Amino acid sequence: MDLWPWLSAALLLLLLLVQLSRSAKFYAKISLYCALCLGVSTVASVICLLRHGGRTVENMRIISWFVRSFKYLYGLRFEVHGLEKLEADQPCVIISNHQSILDMMGLMETLPKRCVQIAKRELLFLGPVGLIMYLGGVFFINRQHSSTAVTVMAEVGDRMVRENVPIIPVVYSSFSSFYNPETKLFTSGTIKVEVLDAIPTSGLTVADVPRLMDTCHRDMRSTFFRVSKMPQENGASGGLQALPAQ
Repeated sequence: MDLWPWLSAALLLLLLLVQLSRSAKFYAKISLYCALCLGVSTVASVICLLRHGGRTVENMRIISWFVRSFKYLYGLRFEVHGLEKLEADQPCVIISNHQSILDMMGLMETLPKRCVQIAKRELLFLGPVGLIMYLGGVFFINRQHSSTAVTVMAEVGDRMVRENVPIIPVVYSSFSSFYNPETKLFTSGTIKVEVLDAIPTSGLTVADVPRLMDTCHRDMRSTFFRVSKMPQENGASGGLQALPAQ
């Protein structure tokens, strides 16, 4: 039995659904995004192993090059302001707002050299994706064991005040105008990225860290609504990701 006519008909039907159905188009793009992540992670892992021989933060330059190419396929533009603030040759802690699985593309647009990232441990077991993150020097924490996560963040806080490491907030505007899982919206769009002024930690103690983070969150929240052109009572700025940069 010749299966080719059936496969052709199924493909044509899929293409028709993608064109006519907003939900089909949304899930097709999400599926493609996941497939790209898996495929690119596999290829990038081989290149990283051949180039650097194993786990090193230097591999992030290779990973970043691959991920930044995704935006062309999805019709996304990034308008970055204040990028020069991340080019200072000194240790710093970068924090950014979290919104969706698309955050990775925005992160790679601003990622400075030799930036050590912190991620949840579950990502380590995502096959090629976990491998490439490991090779890129990502530090994994087990969020289910709160004591481990708290210890890691406490070490980051201690280093901030011990070595006078400044905090640099990075804010990404809302994705809601082009990406919304609830309404199955996924089109092209523009993400505005603003790098805020460094917040010094000189003279502070570990006890001052919670208050310091509250200040960062307020500044980021205000910036988020401003760059997203949203009233502050209608939205959320998302969680914060801590990225200690060496």
